[in-house]
Amino acid sequence: MRLFVGLAPPAAVLDDLAAACAEFRLARDDLRWTSQELWHVTLAFLGEVSEDRLARLAPQLEQAARRHRAFTLSVAGAGAFSHPARANVLWSGMSGDRHALADLAAAVSTAASTAGATPPDAERGFTPHLTLARCRVPVDVREIVATLGGYRGPDWTVEEIYLIRSTLDRHPRYEPLETLKLSPAT
Repeated sequence: MRLFVGLAPPAAVLDDLAAACAEFRLARDDLRWTSQELWHVTLAFLGEVSEDRLARLAPQLEQAARRHRAFTLSVAGAGAFSHPARANVLWSGMSGDRHALADLAAAVSTAASTAGATPPDAERGFTPHLTLARCRVPVDVREIVATLGGYRGPDWTVEEIYLIRSTLDRHPRYEPLETLKLSPAT
C-alpha cells in the first residue's frame, strides 16, 4: 500500500487559507487545485509499504511521535516547485516552530527506515509545505506567489501526526491508518 506520514491543520486554519486562495481558484483554471479536505503537510513520503513492514512501522512511528513535544505552526507565504515562473506545484509554506517541525520530520524518516520502510526521497531536503495546486505542464504562478507571499494564517498547535494510506486514481483519497500523539507541550 502507498503510505505517507503527515500532519493536518485544523478546519479553521484550512478555511482561512481557502478564503485567501479563492480568487485564484476561480481565475486560474490552468491549475488543478487540490481539494481542501486533502490539504496536509507531508513529514515523510514512504511509497509502497508491505503489510509486514506496516506492522513494524506503526510502533516505530509512535515512539518517534512521543519523543517530540507539541508545537505551534501556521500556514504562511507561498512558493512553487520548481520555480514560480515554470511551476508544476503551487504550495503554501509553514511559519512558527519550523525547527520542531524539521526535527519531527527527521525522526519520522528515521523511524520509517528502522521499520524497513525507508522514504524513497530521504536524501532530498525537507521543505515543509501544503500543496495548493498542480499542473501537468509548467505554468507561471508568480502573481499568486507574490500575492500570497504575505499571507499568514491562524496559529495552531500540532499535537498529533498521522500514518496515511494514499489511493491515487481520478479522485485521490487519503485514509488515516494511525493517529500518533506527540507529548504535551510544557
